[in-house]
Formats: sequence, structure tokens, C-alpha cells
Amino acid sequence: MNPQRYAYGPDPSQWAELYLPQVLPQQPNQQPPERKLPGAVVVIHGGFWRSRYGAELGAPLAADLAAHGVAAWNLEYRRMGNGGGWPETFQDVAAGIDALAPAAAEHGLDLSRVVALGHSAGGQLAAWAAGRPSFPATAAGAGPAVVLSGVVSQSGLLNLAEAQRLGLSNHAVTALLGDSVRRADPLAAVPLAVPVYAVHAMDDGDVPASQSQSYVAAAVAAGGEAQLVEVPGDHYALIDVSSGQYATCRDLVLELLRRA
Repeated sequence: MNPQRYAYGPDPSQWAELYLPQVLPQQPNQQPPERKLPGAVVVIHGGFWRSRYGAELGAPLAADLAAHGVAAWNLEYRRMGNGGGWPETFQDVAAGIDALAPAAAEHGLDLSRVVALGHSAGGQLAAWAAGRPSFPATAAGAGPAVVLSGVVSQSGLLNLAEAQRLGLSNHAVTALLGDSVRRADPLAAVPLAVPVYAVHAMDDGDVPASQSQSYVAAAVAAGGEAQLVEVPGDHYALIDVSSGQYATCRDLVLELLRRA
């Protein structure tokens, strides 16, 4: 499968790759393959917002989603160490998601539903992006051209204030945001107007389960639609496309796309 790359800015990290939906031939003794589904999935990789981690982490997920009949948009963005930070990383994520609209029009893709699938720091960025329609006009990311209709967070950093207090990953939150944590903290923005599935690996040694647990509790208390899904395994089991943990994430994405 050869994805098509689209630049959404001049920086080498401002691009995304579009994986067109496929229907693979059915193998003996297998369930029928997924038919092409309306909508698309934005895949946002993690790595604690640092430049040594890139969209290669999201590529297998995007390819798998396309094989299950879904258009997938594997998004790259500037990270700490290559021009990222506040607000650049967030401006890139917003612009990169919006760039899906002309790419989809080129291929006649339906964007009636667009779900974000984000791992680790990508889960934080996905939840942040889902709140864009309610941002003040002058805020970074305001006025989205592509509105997300749901989020599946994979061991996401959904409580940045707590992550900052804990100093996770050598104080990555402070390095990224400084004093702007509240502007980007998913927990501070509850409730979102769209459903959020917070999938968390219970043996995760990188992002504690309290990140998802506290987010879901706050979102539900605020009247939002959020659900905690706890699975076994470590931080990377969720992005291993051969694992049952990843299959759970994929099934949730497909569920959100099928919603009327």
C-alpha cells in the first residue's frame, strides 16, 4: 500500500500521508473483510512531543485501518527539537487535520465523520483538537475546517496538570508548554461535544493509568460522553497492530465511524 503524501506547510515536518480505504481478499476460514466505511481516521503519533519520535509510529496503524475499509490520515507535526512547542505543535496539528479536506475532495472521500486515533502524546493532541469548535476566535487552532466527531485515545496524556506535577518523561510537559499547560490540557476542557474512548494499558510504565481514569471521571461528571477501556499490556501494545489491545482500539474507531 503506497500512501500519498501532502504538505500542509513549508517545514519538513508539516505533512500527512493519506491511506486510501482498501478491501483485502478474503482468506480461507476468515471473517469477510470490512467494507469501505464513510468518514476518515486521523492518526496522531506520540513520543512525548519530541522530535526523535515521528509518524513512522502511526504508519502501521494507518495501513491497518485502510485495510479495514477506512481512509486514514497519518499526521506529522513539528515537535520539540525541530521547531515544535507552544503554539507551533498545536498549530501544526490543527492545520494538518484541516488539510485532510482538500486531500479527501481530490479522491472523493466522505468526511461526514472524522475520528482521531492518538497514542500517548497523540492522545492529548487528539482530545485537544476535538475541542477546536469551541475555541475563542483568537486561540491557536480555532475555526476548524475539519471537525472531529470522536476520539480514541491510546494511553493518552489526558491530564497535563497531573503529568506536569509527576514530571513524566523528564518533565516533558513543562518543556513543551511552560506556563501554558491549561490551554492544552484535555482535562481542563471537559466536557467535549464528541465521544471519547480512553483506552489505557494497565501495565503502562510510561503513562500512568490515572491519566485516563481522571480524565474520564471528570468528563462524565461534567456531562460529557467518555468511557474508560482498560486493557492488559504495556505502553506499546496499543500500537502493535498484531495485538488484541490494538484490535480493541480499531474496533472502537470503527464503532465511532458507524454511528449515524
